[in-house]
Amino acid sequence: MREPALDYPAYKSTALRHPKQPLVYLPDQVTEMTGPQLGQLRPGTIENDLTTEGPVGERITVSGRLLDVDGRPIRDSLIEIWQANAAGRYRHRWGDWPAPLDPNFGGGGRTVTDADGRYEFVTIKPGPYPWGNHPNAWRPAHIHFSLLGRSFEQRLVTQMYFPGDPLFAFDPIFNSVRDPKARERMISSFSMDRSQENWALAYEFDIVLGGRDGTPIEEAH
Repeated sequence: MREPALDYPAYKSTALRHPKQPLVYLPDQVTEMTGPQLGQLRPGTIENDLTTEGPVGERITVSGRLLDVDGRPIRDSLIEIWQANAAGRYRHRWGDWPAPLDPNFGGGGRTVTDADGRYEFVTIKPGPYPWGNHPNAWRPAHIHFSLLGRSFEQRLVTQMYFPGDPLFAFDPIFNSVRDPKARERMISSFSMDRSQENWALAYEFDIVLGGRDGTPIEEAH
């Protein structure tokens, strides 16, 4: 099974959030099959460089292609990210991990894919953080992605991880995707070719919306 279970005991909060009643089937309507179509429209300010204010941390680029189930590029599609800062702290009111906030790092960005389905963000590498799910629980470093694709039926929220993280084996969110090959599709690849001398290391992360080789959703609840 590629997607996470609705109720995954190792991830404790799923016991409170998963549906308790049988799911109701709602057939797709024209809206779900055809929208949104951004075209030349741009939904707000394009902010794909999260480092303009000079945050603390390791500058990186994250880039890749957005593809459909047949491997075709998806152009003019909105991609949004959010992440913790270099100390593993999110900028929101419920963030109680006593790591420093960075006044020069907001943690959110957005862009639109080009004609080849490519996107790119400039950001800093996020830090791991404790999250209280179980004794000595730490989340691996990750970046959240929100994607719309060509239509609402391709809506995807997922997480991108970094290669070689020692916390993978201990993280129930990562391991709630039970297919090992599917988990690998959530891990970015380091690219020396795209790294820029004296400026930033590069990570590549292609995203496939749907199908056997699709990028897994973050959680199914």
